[in-house]
Amino acid sequence: MIRRAAFATVALMLLAGCAPTVAGTATWPGARLDRALLTAADFPPGVHYERIAKDPGMADGAGGPPPMLSKPEGCTDGLTRDIAATAQRGPGSAAEYVAAYDGARMVITVLTWPLDLDRLAATAARCAEFQTFFAPTDPGIPMTTTRLTTPRPDALVYEQTMHLAGADSTVYFSFENLGATAVFGIAFPTNDPSIPVKGTLPQTFLDVVSRQAERAQAA
Repeated sequence: MIRRAAFATVALMLLAGCAPTVAGTATWPGARLDRALLTAADFPPGVHYERIAKDPGMADGAGGPPPMLSKPEGCTDGLTRDIAATAQRGPGSAAEYVAAYDGARMVITVLTWPLDLDRLAATAARCAEFQTFFAPTDPGIPMTTTRLTTPRPDALVYEQTMHLAGADSTVYFSFENLGATAVFGIAFPTNDPSIPVKGTLPQTFLDVVSRQAERAQAA
């Protein structure tokens, strides 16, 4: 129960503010974003697909839980804070959707500005091993951030794992620049028997972000 609650808190914190606000009509660059995104038709029948619309007046992370404490400091939400710190905001700056399988829930964001990959890589290296806490007096929960080798060598793909009592829980991240466009994805292991299509991590996530990167590059 503690492990599930801790990882749920980290997962919600990671999602909070992971993409800038999308608003306005589909004019340039909004029209290009629409062409760049995978749609429900690009997924097997039964996969849950949903575009995400955010309140244009809401700041990144508003309404989400505060980040858990960590040692080194700032590791529980370091990757998403890196994105928020360099984000270009406004209508047409980004578009986002959820793709959910039985076993994998992904949030994919296409950006019309490049990610700071060096900054993200530095944060991942600094947080290769860290501890996270609900409160300063709590015993630390060990976590690791590990880069994965993938078929797209220019993409930064990481697995971030919480280790507690031999029961690991892992979140996956992918960051890739494609000229003036970028793709950011995050995936959670989520069982949902109501979805008839099975997904496995990290392979299903890698397949989706690869297809999304190809679509964005061609748009």
